[in-house]
Amino acid sequence: MDNFDEEICNLSTSVLERCRTLGWKAATAESCTGGLIVGALTEIAGSSDVVDRGFVTYSNEAKMQMLGVPAETLAAHGAVSEQTARAMALGALANSEATVTVAVTGVAGPGGGSAEKPVGLVHFGVATPDSIVAEHRIFEGDRGAVRHQTVLHALKMVLARAEAAS
Repeated sequence: MDNFDEEICNLSTSVLERCRTLGWKAATAESCTGGLIVGALTEIAGSSDVVDRGFVTYSNEAKMQMLGVPAETLAAHGAVSEQTARAMALGALANSEATVTVAVTGVAGPGGGSAEKPVGLVHFGVATPDSIVAEHRIFEGDRGAVRHQTVLHALKMVLARAEAAS
C-alpha cells in the first residue's frame, strides 16, 4: 500500500470486500486518471478475485475502439461530458466480465479547461447490468489533487452502488 494514501487503500479494501460478498467483478474505464483507480484496487493483495480489468482510454479513439463510445456522442458532447462517462461505463460493462464498472473523464489540468468545462471538472459513471448512475464534480487544486480526489470519489460511488445492492 505504498503507492496510495490510507484513505484510498481503505476505500479500495471496502470496495473489494463488498464486491466479494456480492460475487461481483469490477472494471474501470479511465481517462483523466490514467489507470489510478484500477491501480488503487490492485494495490490490495488478493484483488484478482474481484478486479477483472481496467481500460485506460485517454484518447477519443481509444474510447471508441475499446469501449464503443459512439463518435456521435464525442462530437456532440465532447470527451468530458455526462454522456461520454455513461457510454464509457456501459462500454466497460459490455467489454468485460464485470458486474460493476466505474468510468471517469475530466479536465485534470493545469491546462485544457474552458469556461464551459473548467479545470477540475470530472464526470463519473457507475454501471451495473440493471442501472447506471452518472454525476460530476469540480475539484480544486493542481493536477495531482484533481486526480486524487477523482479516485476517491470514484471508489466511493462504486462502494455506494455495491452497498445498495441486496
